Amino acid sequence: MTESIALDDLSTGFVRHRESDARQYHELGLWRDTPLWRLLWDQASTTPEATAVTDTERCLTYAELADAAAARAAGFAESGLRPGDRVIMQNQNSVAFAVNLFGLLRAGLAPVMTLPAHRINEIAHLARASGAVGYISHDQAAGFDYRSLATDLAARVPAVTHLYVDGDPGDLSPPPVGDPTSAPATPNDFDPDSPALFLVSGGTTGLPKLIARSHNDYRHNAEKSADIAGFSASDTYLVALPAAHNFPLACPGLLGIIAVGGHAVFTADPAPDNAFELIEKYRVSAVALVPALTQVWTAATEWEPADISSLRLLQVGGARLAESDAIAANQAFNGAVQQVFGMAEGLICYTRPDDDRQTVARTQGRPMSELDVVRIVDENGNTVSDGIEGELLVKGPYTIRGYYRDDDHNARSFTDDGYYRSGDRVRRTASGHLIVTGRIKDTIVRGGENVAADDVEENLLAHPGIRQAAVVGVPDATLGEKICAAIVVSGPAPDLPAVRQFLAGRGLSTFKQPDLLRVVDSLPLTAVGKIDKRTLLKRLTPEAGTAVTVGGPTGSPTG
Repeated sequence: MTESIALDDLSTGFVRHRESDARQYHELGLWRDTPLWRLLWDQASTTPEATAVTDTERCLTYAELADAAAARAAGFAESGLRPGDRVIMQNQNSVAFAVNLFGLLRAGLAPVMTLPAHRINEIAHLARASGAVGYISHDQAAGFDYRSLATDLAARVPAVTHLYVDGDPGDLSPPPVGDPTSAPATPNDFDPDSPALFLVSGGTTGLPKLIARSHNDYRHNAEKSADIAGFSASDTYLVALPAAHNFPLACPGLLGIIAVGGHAVFTADPAPDNAFELIEKYRVSAVALVPALTQVWTAATEWEPADISSLRLLQVGGARLAESDAIAANQAFNGAVQQVFGMAEGLICYTRPDDDRQTVARTQGRPMSELDVVRIVDENGNTVSDGIEGELLVKGPYTIRGYYRDDDHNARSFTDDGYYRSGDRVRRTASGHLIVTGRIKDTIVRGGENVAADDVEENLLAHPGIRQAAVVGVPDATLGEKICAAIVVSGPAPDLPAVRQFLAGRGLSTFKQPDLLRVVDSLPLTAVGKIDKRTLLKRLTPEAGTAVTVGGPTGSPTG
């Protein structure tokens, strides 16, 4: 990644859509040329007294949310942050998440949407890569102290001088609050095709990459998704997955429900006993889950007493939903299941309300926009026929044309004619629906999170007692895949809890740490001397008769 460029310029390193494509998107009305924050303010001016956001501590109307975000924007400006500055945002699911997000956007700042599960390795990398000068988080959650992370971040990345903590800030500062009437005005030279915010890649090739989403493309992403989901002002959306993910943020997610004037309810606990109570209490009509949670929720309908009859839309994405699980969930939730397949880089596919149940159970949906251009190619780059498996390539009005400030990855991940190489192996049906069959890249999809094998391997090899390491995904009925590490050691072999403790000490996120550990004498090699992971996987899977070492905490399915 290139980090020697002028990092104070937001647009430097941002890859724009081709002029001809952008012109078409404008002419067709897909791109609105308005700031992304206007989603909230437009609704606040139309239905100011309608309930906008709720968590366990507070509830805000649209007028109150807009005022709180404007006050936050004014506070950011008064503290010295300037339009175009990047700020790392690492909030828990809460009303504070919405206030901070819209406050940053209203101030012309570009939030970098990181996850609660990210640790200092990823956060410091993303701060350097984005040129961030600020960081905002909650004080602590799930036994982790984000104030310590903030202090560590400032030491590792001295450019990050604005540190804000919701809750008990300790020695740091609370998020700033100013006069809402003095919130910064949209500058005359506002560029709707510039980055509004940054999503974070699943880390399929090591540390996560920055995905710059423009005001135009991300608003289209949220609004088109809301239209397909049938969202209206009468809907209530439960934000159950980490809100900084693209899926619960804009597919249609928080931004989609705000766009139509509906109600968003935040929870940091997606377990069915808690979530079902919220569904009953707030008459929740829509929610997004990963397959592992869908399994748990489906089973819980047998014993949880809460009335969840208001739930009309159960979106499932983040990893492929097994056909049997889709059938079971559709039965348990009265036909509410919608399969969702997509990527933070752009393309989103949905099954539709008029799809028959077999299509919903067996496919991962079809592209949401008529302007999405999909190609499925073989290993030589040749387009294959429907029904034939190949790699998914895509471009369109909300798919990026390049990662932010990352020429090396862009050369590998994008074709010369502008297609994004997804790394997903799919086949297309005659109806245009996609069936996801796997990944081409060396990636483990654990509970909906993409985990790059080489990232985990690099950290394992830093252990003084590990000489060689290979990480593979082994099938798991709940998580989709578990992370299995095969290691060759010098001296006494560490056990799994010790390895996980070592990796945690290096700042590796919990969801990236191995679930299983196998100590081996040697790793199988290919003819050219590379680790043969296909052979290794056959040796390690329990079905092949080889036991694996299991133990220690594994983290939640959603990271």
